[in-house]
Amino acid sequence: MTDREGLPIWYELLARDPDAAERFYTHVLGWSVERPQLAAAPDYRVLAAPDGDRVAGLMAVPPGAPMAPGWLFYLAADDVDATVERIIAAGGAVAMPATDIPEVGRIALVADPHGTLFYVMRGDGDESRAFRTADTATAGHAVWNELTAPDQDAALAFYAGLFGWRHEGAMPMGDLGDYKFVHSGTTCLGATMNSFAGKGPGWQFYFMVDDVDAAVERLTGAGGRVVQGPDEIPGGSFSVVAADPEGAAFGFVGERRA
Repeated sequence: MTDREGLPIWYELLARDPDAAERFYTHVLGWSVERPQLAAAPDYRVLAAPDGDRVAGLMAVPPGAPMAPGWLFYLAADDVDATVERIIAAGGAVAMPATDIPEVGRIALVADPHGTLFYVMRGDGDESRAFRTADTATAGHAVWNELTAPDQDAALAFYAGLFGWRHEGAMPMGDLGDYKFVHSGTTCLGATMNSFAGKGPGWQFYFMVDDVDAAVERLTGAGGRVVQGPDEIPGGSFSVVAADPEGAAFGFVGERRA
């Protein structure tokens, strides 16, 4: 594996209607779709950014699975089995044990101590380009990973124990406390914040767009909705928190060109 441990290397949407989700996200975020015909998941779809880089996967919510439609991400792990052991020892849980996926790699679906799901993965392919920091990303790439938790410092301590992440820098949010930036080495991955009414624990992911206002028009025209924004963020860009037609939360970031 060439990916640095602890970096996001893949994003994945579980949808009730993958065909409708494919139409929505290709329209809103400009992704194209590939169908790799994986033996383990015949209907799995791969979503690629306009530059051709593969960013995310799309699949149906497994029948009988106790989960709503939503986004997950995969974090690189040099040794998936050892990482799973550390997760359990730190108070996390295993939702799907470590499994080899031919032509993909070894993965496990796990949860942090607050119950937030994520994958750990040792990939068999080339270095992932799914996530890029905002200063290097182009449209369609993931650029920000935001964790909401009942105790953001305790949550970060869990991920720090696994991957060496750290809080560095913050933005005050009044009664909600600080919006604390998360770093892996010199890479800013995103931020953490404390849970508040209407916003429970979970990861939320933001993708780059060329024009925020145009993306909002595509979003609402395709049956999605704006939850918050556009809000100006440091650096002069704007962010939007959104929901797709099935209620899955995501966000996008970019300039306002109007």
